[in-house]
Amino acid sequence: MKKMTKTKGIVYFVVSALIIVLLGLLVVNGTPNWKWLGKWKQSGNAGNIKLGLDLEGGVSVTYKVSEDNGKWTEQNLADTRSKLEQRIHDFSNEATAYKEGEDRITVEIPGETDIQSVLDRLGATGELYFCTKLADGANVEVEGHETISLEEGAYVGTYEVWLTGEEVADAQGVMDTNEKTKASEAIVSLKFSEAGREAFANMTTAHNGDQTFIIYDKDVISAPTVQNAITNGEARITGMSDLEEAKALATGIRNGALDLKLERISSKVVSAQLGSDALAKSVKAGIIGILLIILFLLCVYRIPGIAAGFALISYTELIMLVLNAYDITLTLPGIAGIILGIGMAVDANVIIYARIREEIAKGKTVKSAIKLGFEKATSAIVDGNITTFIAALILIWRGSGSVRGFGQTLAIGIVISMFTALVVSRGIVWFLYYMGFDTEKFYGKEEEKKPIDFISKRFICFAVSAACAVAGVAAMGINSGAGKDAFYFSIEFAGGTSTAVEFNSKVDVDKLNKEIVPAIEKELGISGVQSQIDRETGLVTFKTAALDEEKTQKLRDLLVKSYDAKDAEDNFLPEFISGTVSKEMRTNAVLATIVATICMLIYIWFRFKDIRFAGSAVLALIHDVFLVVAFYAISRTLVGTNFIACLLTLVGYSINATIVIFDRIRENKAVMKRTDDIKDIVNMSITQTLTRSIYTSLTTFVMVFMIYIMGVSSIQDFTLPLMVGIIVGGYSSVFLTGSIWYMFVAKKYAAKK
Repeated sequence: MKKMTKTKGIVYFVVSALIIVLLGLLVVNGTPNWKWLGKWKQSGNAGNIKLGLDLEGGVSVTYKVSEDNGKWTEQNLADTRSKLEQRIHDFSNEATAYKEGEDRITVEIPGETDIQSVLDRLGATGELYFCTKLADGANVEVEGHETISLEEGAYVGTYEVWLTGEEVADAQGVMDTNEKTKASEAIVSLKFSEAGREAFANMTTAHNGDQTFIIYDKDVISAPTVQNAITNGEARITGMSDLEEAKALATGIRNGALDLKLERISSKVVSAQLGSDALAKSVKAGIIGILLIILFLLCVYRIPGIAAGFALISYTELIMLVLNAYDITLTLPGIAGIILGIGMAVDANVIIYARIREEIAKGKTVKSAIKLGFEKATSAIVDGNITTFIAALILIWRGSGSVRGFGQTLAIGIVISMFTALVVSRGIVWFLYYMGFDTEKFYGKEEEKKPIDFISKRFICFAVSAACAVAGVAAMGINSGAGKDAFYFSIEFAGGTSTAVEFNSKVDVDKLNKEIVPAIEKELGISGVQSQIDRETGLVTFKTAALDEEKTQKLRDLLVKSYDAKDAEDNFLPEFISGTVSKEMRTNAVLATIVATICMLIYIWFRFKDIRFAGSAVLALIHDVFLVVAFYAISRTLVGTNFIACLLTLVGYSINATIVIFDRIRENKAVMKRTDDIKDIVNMSITQTLTRSIYTSLTTFVMVFMIYIMGVSSIQDFTLPLMVGIIVGGYSSVFLTGSIWYMFVAKKYAAKK
């Protein structure tokens, strides 16, 4: 920046503003169809982002166990459900499959409208064979090998099976370069198990120079000629039309054949579970929230507030473009990841600008203050974001369904928020400085604060936390003692009843979600009712908590008398549905959170060179999670898939706030004198970062609060505990984390005196 002039500053500022306007136009209108854009040329506007079943709807397919199976078990059905769910993850990570009734499985794929494509994927048997062809009419004995016959198509005949998909350890659809033509082609790369490696080696050795056949679902998908014996345990399937087909085949191979034969009994495109206006309201609330945050930052930080506004707007634009370009399905938990990203983007800017004001207060010039402000803030920003990014990666790796979707949007948001804070914001601040905003009055000066004695009040804070925890445990016990679950579980967790209802006239989606669903919840004394409309037939399905005969009759009476439902015997037939949040998904979510916490502990230990920092952060994290869980029990707020997303959002938010304080303690401890009291160092560090803690909590709270007051009931069930989590996270970072660390080190520093 040494050669920067006022003219250059103005030019660069205008160019930056134009780039942000251009990004906004791309979000609204999409990218031009230029070939050199590659994948990005496929990007439409933000309205084309793939949305989840809760926000837009999708495809729903129901299967029944075929009578051809003979006797089957619950385990067979569970394994079949799991494999079906894995098959459609290429459509969306949010796809789910759940048991309905005694012998049915329903698969739901959010954001999808092509039923035939879904049916083709689900209908595959998943049977894979590596074969050689037997001579027609020859009396050939096949020792130890089974045979299969193809009776239709170009490859009619009998084949000797050397190995099956059971011997495939891994299959991936990838792009590769053809050795002969040097052209790029889609293939399926296979890796065999030890038994498979030996069997494949035997086949290619015995038939070197002969044609072999790879048969999948009774079709020959590849018929390569063996050039040399293959003994490395790897193989390729070529002939794929595109990467999408290769990935689909790889998915089918990895999951193998279904344990049970199924008969499809229905397939339909359904409406959004949260109603057609849920997303529109959330977007509007988000825009208002961002504008309020920008206005707040302008009032508090003056000229740097302009840079923060540019950074937040560019963050929003970039995340919309990335979600659209890479076909990431956006659901309500995904929106939570974006909200957390916005909070961290604001947090980064607050840390930077507070640092600039502190340096000005120390007597530095504005130019030096800007330089030092960004330098000193970087470590706290990077450490806070990396710990949260670690958690996001673990969630993507171990999570499933909406948990994985949350991890994806959170990871993307973290990367973009760091870029906008450390690159966009930095650049705009310098451009403004060289434009003539180079005096102290444009930036402000951090007033010296008298340290607040947080440490002396630590036992009062511990008592408050303990009281809240005891209240939560008591609420769980009271709920259980009253014959209810400790928590108010949604149908995603506890299962419930699915009731298909036919109306005499077509039901409007908005009326359904704004009028009929609330009326059902009031009449039956329940909440969390979900509704879906078959877009072709108009048949409405209501998913509720388990209904007995009395409540089923109440539902019938309400809908027939008040909303013109057909009063027929075959209408209102209830079916039990299992929880869509399967035991596997719950286990994965818990394991992901535990592994993420351990990884964050290790990272903090490594960066701060002191395991006591890491231990204090994790204890505060456990405290925050427990208090939010206690709030769910006390308030009887609905516990569904959004419960997991809420806790994971809190984990990321809480650890980020804690690291900022620990970073300041580390900095002050490095320059402390031998006569200084570590208690005073901790109090001073918390006081110095107190403004940042308040501002960050406030701005994030405003963002969530706007979505709460403008959202539909299901969104409010999610945002209410999220607001509680923000308050709890802010409280623990200020009043608990420093105190816990102090208690770990007090004896050590006392001994040094």
